Amino acid sequence: MATLRDPEKGCPWDKEQNFATIAPYTIEEAYEVADAIARSNMPALKDELGDLLFQVVFHSQMAMEQGLFNFDEVAATICDKMERRHPHVFGADHIGTAAEQTIAWEEHKRRERTLQHGSESQPSSVLDNIPLALPALTRAAKLGKRAATIGFEWPDVQGALDKMSEELQEVRQAISDKASTTELADELGDVLFCVVNICRHLNIDPETALRSVNNKFERRFRHVETRLVENSQNPKQTSLAVMDGYWDEAKRMEREQRDSKP
Repeated sequence: MATLRDPEKGCPWDKEQNFATIAPYTIEEAYEVADAIARSNMPALKDELGDLLFQVVFHSQMAMEQGLFNFDEVAATICDKMERRHPHVFGADHIGTAAEQTIAWEEHKRRERTLQHGSESQPSSVLDNIPLALPALTRAAKLGKRAATIGFEWPDVQGALDKMSEELQEVRQAISDKASTTELADELGDVLFCVVNICRHLNIDPETALRSVNNKFERRFRHVETRLVENSQNPKQTSLAVMDGYWDEAKRMEREQRDSKP
């Protein structure tokens, strides 16, 4: 990386980059890691992890050039953090279950946030340090989880379900009132946030759930397209009922394939 950034012999593109221009690539590489895992493609995962590691090296090199920190300090920082947040492994504390560790982990993070942000003029918030760049569903889940740590939470999933029913009614009312696009977007956002809270109560990651449904929709829609071609049917001249039939066929085939597995 130092060679690529060398002022005289380096690559013109690499030399021009900064933290802001590289950040989108860092995010993209993280998604490609997740994609390789979702496809259970281990050779691809090895390759994508290398790409992601390269992003860390890239940022570290740029920081070192500015006298901020270097790669070794990045590695040392995460090692220190892992030891600090695992006193039951590296110290004398005792934690017996994963659930207990999750609670302890969040408490360690809370104390760290207080040290970083707390002051008499600007008290810390449990919502500090939740990145704005996160996917909206993931960030919503983190916001809800953080708020729950101080008791801002329904006692069970039924409360979240009831709230979603309430928000759906508000969407219906907004449509009936011919509300503006901005108002409708706000009401629909409330519904999405409720869905995220339901997922959180059921220990389901909303981003993963939606990604899985996206894949399912694509798989079934491609089946519909295939059947249209097989029957020499033009999609624009084919009724929705016919296409729904092909869609149901895809669902049935998936169910039969699933049931046939030992």
